[in-house]
Amino acid sequence: MADDRSAANTTRSLADKIEWLIQNRWPAGNRPPKNNLEAAAAISEATGEELSSTTIWKLRTGRSDNPQLKTLKALARFFGVPIGYFGDDEDAEAMADQVAASSLTGESGLNREALRALVEMSDGGRQLVADFIISAARLERGRGH
Repeated sequence: MADDRSAANTTRSLADKIEWLIQNRWPAGNRPPKNNLEAAAAISEATGEELSSTTIWKLRTGRSDNPQLKTLKALARFFGVPIGYFGDDEDAEAMADQVAASSLTGESGLNREALRALVEMSDGGRQLVADFIISAARLERGRGH
């Protein structure tokens, strides 16, 4: 369990953050992109900022980790996250945690009753739930979901 906690304290790369947004925060009602060309077109159309498929590819693969501010602003606008989400400090990681938590209450996420129940649980109960979630996520990743 110590490994999980230390891993949680590491800063995710910009590529990891952008990939997470594409996989988990694609706007409701829009078909998720099949490739970088579709992702770039959707973001460009929604924000008015021209992004190329090459730019998206470089960001998703980590080949570019210092994009222009206008690119980050377009991504932030499209995914509905604060621009600070893309930073590489503790504040950015805290913001990323808030973004992930807010995603839980989306269309297919947890309902308010479940969230309230989690808050009202003892520390031991919350840790048990956290361990279960981490185990379930590992199983899904292993199955390619």
